[in-house]
Amino acid sequence: MEGKQVLTQAIEQTEAQSARVPVHQQVYAQLRDAVLFGELAPGQAVTIQGLIERTGAGMTPIREAIRRLTSEGALEFQGNRRVVVPLMTLDAIDDLIFLRESVETRLSELAAARISAAQIAQLEAIDTRLDEAITRGDVPAYLRRNYDFHALLYDAAAAPILLDVANSVWLRFGPSMRVVCGRMGTQNLPDNHKTALEALHKKDAKAAGEAIRQDVTQGMEQIREALLEGTGFAEVID
Repeated sequence: MEGKQVLTQAIEQTEAQSARVPVHQQVYAQLRDAVLFGELAPGQAVTIQGLIERTGAGMTPIREAIRRLTSEGALEFQGNRRVVVPLMTLDAIDDLIFLRESVETRLSELAAARISAAQIAQLEAIDTRLDEAITRGDVPAYLRRNYDFHALLYDAAAAPILLDVANSVWLRFGPSMRVVCGRMGTQNLPDNHKTALEALHKKDAKAAGEAIRQDVTQGMEQIREALLEGTGFAEVID
């Protein structure tokens, strides 16, 4: 009985926290996740009305969310009240690899010096769930757990400017990663997290940075290979 009460209290607390978040911020977060995790595919045009129906929100918060996501490079206007997730290009891959290697490696190095034992335990729990997603071949779960791992690690760095850059970059390649994972499956996806975790336990900043550098580079190279092979990035993901 006590366990049920604790669960009920947790649910009520979560609902109360959500209720305090302004509607426009909730809508932005919902659409940002749809882009980040590839629910809106690269090249897939959607109408503002379609986004209203998708979220159940009004015109004003939808427009504000689109404005923010457009400024972040996650969406582009097409006219006729339509927006689209930009298609990835080979030139963009090179730029994104440079940014990810620079920014995310540095965030990992900073995190190694500042991360707590409790945060490392959280990362290990996330990585376990990521491994389970790989075993199941569950692409959506893999993408979310992979993001959760990197987001928690980078947050531990306590470097807000670098974190803002990393978040912006993830919005630009996330949809393409969903396409690649959907066609390759999860078995051959990069996962250097355990090497990074070992480095974090040792407070070895250089090793942590190198593990994450390899992790992000391998993922971006898979997107490059898919582009070179002519994988249909404009196809809509079911």
